[in-house]
Amino acid sequence: MNAPIRKAILPVAGLGTRFLPATKAMPKEMLTIVDKPVVEYIAEEAFNAGIDHIVFVTGRNKGVIEDHFDRAYELEAMLSMRAKGAALEQLQATRPNAGATSFTRQQEPLGLGHAVWCARNIIGNEPFAVLLPDMLHMAEPGCLTQMMEAYQEHGGNVIAVEEVAPEETQNYGIVEVGNGSDNIFEIKGMVEKPEPGTAPSNLFITGRYILQPEIFTLLESQATGAGGEIQLTDAMKTLMADQRFTGVKFDGRTFDCGSKLGFLMANVAYGLKRPDLADDIRTELSDLIG
Repeated sequence: MNAPIRKAILPVAGLGTRFLPATKAMPKEMLTIVDKPVVEYIAEEAFNAGIDHIVFVTGRNKGVIEDHFDRAYELEAMLSMRAKGAALEQLQATRPNAGATSFTRQQEPLGLGHAVWCARNIIGNEPFAVLLPDMLHMAEPGCLTQMMEAYQEHGGNVIAVEEVAPEETQNYGIVEVGNGSDNIFEIKGMVEKPEPGTAPSNLFITGRYILQPEIFTLLESQATGAGGEIQLTDAMKTLMADQRFTGVKFDGRTFDCGSKLGFLMANVAYGLKRPDLADDIRTELSDLIG
């Protein structure tokens, strides 16, 4: 029987330079999709998949993320006093259970692999999930929930993938497909940003991982890779020689909220899912485009 996935890492130490000046004083993870910060959607995905504990790997000026998942006594008291019950319930629903979150600091911007490694002592010797907060997955059930089902069957390491246009492979990490079905298959290799026509498939890594703890040992001695950073992909490619990697072409869509277009499209897509907003959004968009 495969060991349960109880903990998840959310690397939230990035500078968010693509969204300056908005991110000069506000973490990019706190930018809102409709009326919730991006990071809240990601945390909900993790908890809904059965995760018990989230480790946020933060950096300088990220304290507002910790505050967001804490209790706001004064605000709750004000809402209660003014009989704003619906708003109070909504606010309380965002607060994780006591002890369900930890925060550790990535003191230097040394890459995603280093950020994951910073959480090693909290994760311990057990498999874990990694959810990149830039990548918002619209899916029912959630992307990580779909991955958990594949993990229960195959064990090892699991990576979520999605199709991309062949001419856009140079923008993503692309997997090499092995045996399996169209939606769940063995991953034989990974290529970082291959030129169109050279990619082993058109399936890109969407920022959701289930990894075995041996990855920490590899990351500890991992040489810097692209951009002079410690890359998680490099460690996974090394681990692939000894452990199975399963790809899950999840049922849903990814929005890259680290890009302006992806962020704007996520706001539209999630707004259209809201019964209280959908009709008005369609009307306004029609007028704008018309």
